[in-house]
Amino acid sequence: MWVVTIFEEKTYRIFEFETKEEALMVLETIESPAILSYTKLTLVA
Repeated sequence: MWVVTIFEEKTYRIFEFETKEEALMVLETIESPAILSYTKLTLVA
C-alpha cells in the first residue's frame, strides 16, 4: 500500500493507494508539504 501524507497548518491527512502510479498522480497535484511512503501494513478503520 502506498500512502500520501499531507501536512497542513494544524493537522495532517493520509490517503491510501494500491499503486505507486496512483499515489504519484495525486502527489503531483498537492501544493502543501507532503510525503509518499510504502508499507505492507493495512489500515483498518
